[in-house]
Amino acid sequence: MGFFKRTAVCLLAGAAAVAGAYAADYDVRDFGARGDGISLDTKAIQAAVDRCTRGGGRVVLSGGDFLSGTIRLKDNVTLVVERGARLLGSTDVADYPHQRLDFRFYGDTWVYQSLIFAHNAKNIGIEGGGVIDGQGGSPAFAKTTTKKPDRYRDRPYLLWIAGCEDVRVRDVRLQNSAMWMQSYIRCDRLRIENITVFNHSNKNNDMIDIDGCRDVVIRGVIGDTDDDGITFKSTCDRVSENITVSDCILSSHCNALKFGTETTAGFRNVTIANCVIRESACKNTIYGFPEGTAGLALEVVDGGVMENVTISNVVIDGPRVPLFIRLGNRARKHYDGAPEPGVGSMRGVRISNLVARSSSPVSCSVTGVPGAYVEGITLSGCRFVCAGGGSAADAAAPVEEHETMYPESTMFGNLPSWGLYVRHAKNIGLRDVVFELKGGDARPTVVLDDVHGAVLDGLRAEGRAQGVEVAEKDCSGIEEK
Repeated sequence: MGFFKRTAVCLLAGAAAVAGAYAADYDVRDFGARGDGISLDTKAIQAAVDRCTRGGGRVVLSGGDFLSGTIRLKDNVTLVVERGARLLGSTDVADYPHQRLDFRFYGDTWVYQSLIFAHNAKNIGIEGGGVIDGQGGSPAFAKTTTKKPDRYRDRPYLLWIAGCEDVRVRDVRLQNSAMWMQSYIRCDRLRIENITVFNHSNKNNDMIDIDGCRDVVIRGVIGDTDDDGITFKSTCDRVSENITVSDCILSSHCNALKFGTETTAGFRNVTIANCVIRESACKNTIYGFPEGTAGLALEVVDGGVMENVTISNVVIDGPRVPLFIRLGNRARKHYDGAPEPGVGSMRGVRISNLVARSSSPVSCSVTGVPGAYVEGITLSGCRFVCAGGGSAADAAAPVEEHETMYPESTMFGNLPSWGLYVRHAKNIGLRDVVFELKGGDARPTVVLDDVHGAVLDGLRAEGRAQGVEVAEKDCSGIEEK
């Protein structure tokens, strides 16, 4: 075939591909959507989704404000909110029918509504460069009761993706949910990329919740939330595993990057790299503190496992406590009638090249409970800039076990160290770790309590510290270099 014939064939093939792409686009206006921000467009958007799923394609919202209640995504549908368009959540609770899943999880009898919902769907996506706004600060979603579970009811998620495969969420701005911003539970092959999140409109305003999911990539998220940020949970019967998080900029009034609190099955094979945790741009808090409660919080308290977690090249600038690692025994069931969990396990956590600044006297901590040890925790090449401010009374005060308490980095008070407190732990490694003290402090740098097997290699103290002071109690096998 000559050059011109080959070119003609290629052009015709390209035109056919383009025509096919356009044929698979479904403009919601063609199904009756108004896009005026006043008319309720739920039925029109859902009709477009239902039509699109027959052959697959894109449901497109462009050039307007589309007010909607629950939209259910289905197989092979990508919801596209184009730049310049907004999908607005209805402020009428009646527009969010209750959804039920085919498996049990913690909260399944009182959290069951969402603006965008998918269950057992395959090959679904949300993208487009536009905005999805839950309008979660509306008085319709205000809850004055503190009684559980009533305080959670009738506050829909923005995205609730359950039991799905091959899920993509990318290139959109998500804001103002009435509950968690995004809940992904028991999903396989999930990618969340290049999204912006702002969630400061209501209680429980988490950024991203990954629960019992496998093969997950989270990349390029810029997020600011009142409650926890990127949060790994295990409220169902599956381990959250094979997960990578990278290149994110996170802010939270609570815990910017968190494992827990729910840990029924646990977490395995997780890598986190090249992230920045900074103070929130929003100074008004519902929960937590303006500067944040913790940067990294790794918690196992309801049974379950945590193993093979690596965290590297992370900057933490300003929360009250940069690093909190906790194995506890709250032992909460993931549904009524489930067996009560035993104490979980935590092993094989490696943290390297961490640069962190704290804003309170509470030191970082790694703690288990009597008879259940945290094992194989390694910190290497890390720098902690500590606020100081602890007293001799803090250094001498006993630290309560709080074995069954809700885990939080501030739960033990100021702790007897200004840099790092480690209790009920085995095989700990601290290598080339620098502790810099900014204010006066009467406590030792590091306290080891009931620690068996530890290597302290290349520890340094700077700032107002008079060298590194390591205090030990009921320890064995401590090697200092």
